[in-house]
Amino acid sequence: MSVARVTEICAGSPKGFEDAIRKGIERADKTLDNVTGAWIQDQEVVLDNGAIKEFRVHLKVTFILKD
Repeated sequence: MSVARVTEICAGSPKGFEDAIRKGIERADKTLDNVTGAWIQDQEVVLDNGAIKEFRVHLKVTFILKD
């Protein structure tokens, strides 16, 4: 029987939400073993004088714990 854990991460990109998601998952995969999935908990934008400076996503990443 496998045991999974969920961790929350925040990732950002000046390009867009999709790029922020990709960066967050790539970074999680470098740090965590056995990443099996992720879902987007929240999205936000950072503004600078009314212009979008950064797209941010809050992800919940699932990974399987080693035996």
